[in-house]
Amino acid sequence: MRTGIKLPALIILMIALLASAGCVSDHPGYQESSIGEMEYNKGLAEYEAGNYRAAEAAFEGSAVWYFANGFPDAGIRSRNAMFTANRTYAEFSFDEAAARDSLKEGVPGISDQEIDSWLADEAQTLVSDGETLYFYDTTKNYLYANTELLQKKVLPFTFAFMSRYALADDLRSGSLKTEELPYRNPIHYEGTMYLEIAEEDLPAGGTMKIWYPHPIETDIQRDVTVTNMTYPEYIVKGPDVHQEIGIIYYEIPADAIDGDLVITVDIQFTSYEGIFVIDPETVGEYNTADPEYILYTSSERNIEVNDAIGNKAHEIVGSETNPHKQAQMIYEHIITTYPYSHVPHMSLDAKTPKVAESTHMFTTGHGDCGTQSMLFSAFCRSLGIPARATGGYQMILQDTPGTHFWADYYLPGYGWVPVDPTVAEAADWFDVPEDDRIAFKKYYGTNIDPTRMVIQKNVDANVEPDYPDDAAIFRLVRQYPAIVSDVSMEDMELIAMEGFRIDLAKKN
Repeated sequence: MRTGIKLPALIILMIALLASAGCVSDHPGYQESSIGEMEYNKGLAEYEAGNYRAAEAAFEGSAVWYFANGFPDAGIRSRNAMFTANRTYAEFSFDEAAARDSLKEGVPGISDQEIDSWLADEAQTLVSDGETLYFYDTTKNYLYANTELLQKKVLPFTFAFMSRYALADDLRSGSLKTEELPYRNPIHYEGTMYLEIAEEDLPAGGTMKIWYPHPIETDIQRDVTVTNMTYPEYIVKGPDVHQEIGIIYYEIPADAIDGDLVITVDIQFTSYEGIFVIDPETVGEYNTADPEYILYTSSERNIEVNDAIGNKAHEIVGSETNPHKQAQMIYEHIITTYPYSHVPHMSLDAKTPKVAESTHMFTTGHGDCGTQSMLFSAFCRSLGIPARATGGYQMILQDTPGTHFWADYYLPGYGWVPVDPTVAEAADWFDVPEDDRIAFKKYYGTNIDPTRMVIQKNVDANVEPDYPDDAAIFRLVRQYPAIVSDVSMEDMELIAMEGFRIDLAKKN
């Protein structure tokens, strides 16, 4: 997914703008009468009206004019607004006809009436420029909502593989060795993280600011090393494995790159299975003055604590006051109420006014690993239970790392207790014995498998240095590198997402 216009179109637009502008040297720059500012203000008006494609075009025209006339700061402002407008609607790539075709192709036997009902009542939509657009993954979401159809599909992983820890013999039989708890079954991983961007996609000048993710030390992830970084002379900060989020911050001049940009980082870490056997009567009291307690019971950008969330949380737990029992009731509510579904995260992150991911799931019913973990955390926080959405990668479905989020809630005397609503719900995607399904879901209510790579302890963890205020950056997570260029008309972060991968191997 790219934004910006290619050279021939850029030249044509520049000529047209210059012809209408008169003498460039007399141009008023930021003044309201300049073409750049008029186009920028038009973009703001179109965006506020929900005309995101028209806004993108106006911001693009503004950026081109400003860059061509020697106003780079204004050009960057307009270009960033162009990127934001594009990100707001780009995931809604289907019109109604395309959405219908996708459902007919991906759901054998689906009727026109079923399509009508889904598109009218359940599909995630966005109205832009007077047209209703549909989320590109609407067909997969239909299958997730109708698991009897999904169970007939051949998935790229099996329940037997996915449940290799959750249905272990000692768990099923109750013969756990307490001296091994809560952390056991260590798996040592070694590998390399790669960012590769082709020369033709790189900016012709300026400096690229890059926030490059890496694993960090946590209770379930230890002995982390981050070594052998390329371009070490351009590392401004990091790596530091003892932060809330793992970031190597680069500032790389474009003229320092010879050919393609290739940044590699070698990583090692040991992942542990977390098994928590909790006696609710032994849970201690919270220190409500502790800064960490305050942080993890507060409202944040994507874990929002509001009256509606709080009222629902109290409805879920009723008269129960024990925090462990409350958290488990919330977990059950999440996995029984909200079918897994993909969510337009890029749009949610970019669109203004901003809607928290937890609130989006609460109001729409749509949620994947990120939104499920964030809504779980929001419910807990509204009850005074510290909770967070932890992010990185998982290797439980396949050995290949896949992006993932899960949650933790804090209990005095036990520490951070892991919860994974999404993996729990994956049991419904298979036709398996009900006893196995129940045991599997129970496991992920208080336990975690040892196939994780943690990059951030919480979804809204602060990065250092912080992102520029007006930059178009996917602020929700840092599973991919973030890139800001001071000259490029291409959305470099989206290009980086396409060019990032992680190779991991078990070494024990």
